[in-house]
Amino acid sequence: MDLIFTQLSSSLSTAQTIEQLVCPILDMLGSVTGMESTYLTSIDLDLQTQYVSFANNKDKLQIPEGLTVPWQDTLCRRALESGTLATDCVPRLWADSLAASELGIRSYVSAPIRSSSGDVLGTLCTASTGQHAVSAQVQALCQLFASIVSNFIEREILVEQLKVANEQLASYALTDLLTGLPNRRAMFDELEHLFAQGRRNHHTILVGVIDLDGFKLINDQFGHQGGDSFLQGMAQRLSTGLRAGDRVGRLGGDEFLFIGPGPRRRIRLVLRSACDSACPMRQPAASAWPGSRSAMPGPVSAWWLWHRICSASRRPFHWQTGRCMPSRTPARAYR
Repeated sequence: MDLIFTQLSSSLSTAQTIEQLVCPILDMLGSVTGMESTYLTSIDLDLQTQYVSFANNKDKLQIPEGLTVPWQDTLCRRALESGTLATDCVPRLWADSLAASELGIRSYVSAPIRSSSGDVLGTLCTASTGQHAVSAQVQALCQLFASIVSNFIEREILVEQLKVANEQLASYALTDLLTGLPNRRAMFDELEHLFAQGRRNHHTILVGVIDLDGFKLINDQFGHQGGDSFLQGMAQRLSTGLRAGDRVGRLGGDEFLFIGPGPRRRIRLVLRSACDSACPMRQPAASAWPGSRSAMPGPVSAWWLWHRICSASRRPFHWQTGRCMPSRTPARAYR
């Protein structure tokens, strides 16, 4: 027994996960009881099922991990309801259990895994097809192992709850509670990220500030509840028109901010040059093909701007399709 406690102490000091704790315990429990199968289960009373989470099988009896059994048919339910947590005559005591009959279980020991509130989370069990007398010392050791597992699971549940709570707090700190959009702090953080990304990839950044004119009149006429509903509807409308990578947030009051990746810097310079040369929005537009000297006054067209972009990028332009052609293809092939 001293060796068992030494192994247990070592497992407790090094275990970081439930698996690292349970697997040595199942091995120790099998050594103490001499039974063929030791396993840890979880119980879902809402679904009325029992699930074998971890198992250690050494001989004829094989209880696989992942096995799911209806709760009403389990030995664990019968043991908990009757208070008989150990027996070496399962067929006589619980002959109505189909699962026990199919597996040929004759000896069985169970200890409940309980939460701090007393709810049953699962069971720690050992079973055998042979007849094994179960001493009070073995039952006490099984209860000790079950208590250790219960405390570990409770700690894991608490850590997970704290993690979820921290994530919620972080989300609240970066979210506008009225609209559900990112707030000022979140948008400025994302803007810094976009600036850094733009510098690396030589991209521009699109920034737009949206201010709702006459919003005070809505509050005056329909009250603050009506104004809040209007802001929520506006936030939903703005969110539906975004590209992948765009973000829209609320700065406060009736002000919203849009940010997103823009075009590459070379394209931006070409567009600016084209727009500057088009002022005052009147430009001789080629009536037949790019470069034609015969022209007529008219507004700047998207077709003309696209030709300017292709020309600046030194890629041949197909006048019939209005598309830039691959740079490795000779321009004369498209004339």
